[in-house]
Amino acid sequence: MTATRAEVCVAACAEAWRGDGAILASFAGVVPQLGARLAQLTFAPDLLVTDGEATLLRDGAIEGWLPYRQVFALVAAGRRHVMMGASQLDRHGNSNISCIGDWQRPKRQLLGVRGAPGNTINHTTSYWIPRHSPRVLVDRVDMVSGIGGDRGAHEIRVVVTDLAVLDFDSPGHAMRLRSTHPGVTVAEVVAATGFPLVIPGHVPQTREPTAEELQLIRERLDPEGRRDR
Repeated sequence: MTATRAEVCVAACAEAWRGDGAILASFAGVVPQLGARLAQLTFAPDLLVTDGEATLLRDGAIEGWLPYRQVFALVAAGRRHVMMGASQLDRHGNSNISCIGDWQRPKRQLLGVRGAPGNTINHTTSYWIPRHSPRVLVDRVDMVSGIGGDRGAHEIRVVVTDLAVLDFDSPGHAMRLRSTHPGVTVAEVVAATGFPLVIPGHVPQTREPTAEELQLIRERLDPEGRRDR
């Protein structure tokens, strides 16, 4: 079975939680949600996955209850790994979900900082960027909502986009190209990024989902095909 780009992204998001153990997986967006659930069903059975509110789920069934006050306790204790979205993201993983333009007089008002400051200072954070472009991966964010490695973030682990997987495993915690998705070249990723990336000597291809993973994605996790939208 040949995987679609969306399915490659789901598997790449799942990999972000590999080795985390019994922590809370949180997410923003369909693809990271599917990734967390896929990880739980395969290589990360101890992962706790919520419905985005107060219910813990396993394979779509209710596993437990997680009231909001306990979420804050997990955040403070570092027992959470969230995959957030970002309107802007810079080379050190500083993110912006607050406004576009000058803070005093922005061109666009967005969500506000929400939980980004507490997430990035307290526990592991990754990012899902569904459209990799210089407008999103920018040299300097207009406002820092979530802090990056140069500002004392706990850990910014990976950035999964529709073109590649990136991390910060480099001197100075600058964004590094970890892998390109099947059919994507290094040059295409570089052209779609608004700052110089750290490019290792060999850039592998992002792994494709296994046959078992594809079956889980297509038949159990997302038979409606929400991932492609």
